[in-house]
Amino acid sequence: MWLSFAFLSAVLLGFYDSCKKQALGGNAVIPVLFLNTLFCSLIFVPFIVLSYCSPVLDDSIFKVADYGGWTVQKWILLKSVIVLSSWTLGYYGMKHLPLTIVGPINATRPVLVLLGAMLIFGEKLNCLQWTGVLLAVVSFFMLSRSGKKEGIDFEHNVWIYAVVGAAILGAVSGLYDKFLMNPNGLALDKMAVQSWYNIYQCGMMGVMMMLIWYPNRRKTTPFRWKWSIIFISIFLSVADFVYLYALSMPGAMISIVSMVRRGSVIVSFLFAALVFKEKNLRSKALDLALVLLGMVFLYLGSR
Repeated sequence: MWLSFAFLSAVLLGFYDSCKKQALGGNAVIPVLFLNTLFCSLIFVPFIVLSYCSPVLDDSIFKVADYGGWTVQKWILLKSVIVLSSWTLGYYGMKHLPLTIVGPINATRPVLVLLGAMLIFGEKLNCLQWTGVLLAVVSFFMLSRSGKKEGIDFEHNVWIYAVVGAAILGAVSGLYDKFLMNPNGLALDKMAVQSWYNIYQCGMMGVMMMLIWYPNRRKTTPFRWKWSIIFISIFLSVADFVYLYALSMPGAMISIVSMVRRGSVIVSFLFAALVFKEKNLRSKALDLALVLLGMVFLYLGSR
């Protein structure tokens, strides 16, 4: 059953990326990102209130631990800065690049996490894991060739650097999560981290919108409301809920769940082909296949 929830989480993440692409088309990035953080915060506020004011969520995976002091909250605030930086770069890249290019780049995050774990935590890679890393690198260079067919030069395109930066910061967030929630680290509650970092992000985006976007709103891309904006937050939050629920089930293996979640790129790729009518799908599909094959080798090497 937990494997079914892992696949469901992957599908929901694919919908999340697709809604994000649709919402950002011809739209102002900062207000869209602010509304995403706002809606995510509103989703988690009831869990915080119920956890602090009643026993309803006691002994459930949705219970939010009471971390009221700055001693703990400062670490969650740092995570929100890392994640929001990744989201900001990723949103700008998503707006200006095809989803069939952004998706495979994002799918290489497990490789970056693995390399980071090797450098920071001294973890050693075996032959299968190095094969996965090599396949990811090859797929990136092949993807750059596919991009040139659409006039996208990976070496000189600022939005490619934005997406790569978002992927690197996403990997940093994953490594930081290991420190935050691992029993050998701070061992913080997952729901508390997820709930509070969304609220901190909303506050920071509110300040950014009022200081940067609002004073210049008439000189830049106007904001247009799209219903896909609210679905960004819904799909992301539900995907994370399903992910946590899958991990809480007896026998659940985090290595398999994490690998299956990377399959979300298949859903977003299909959306890009069928809904957004993106180009050069055959060569990009080969690039994507190499990324996914690399993920399989990473999983086999982690068993």
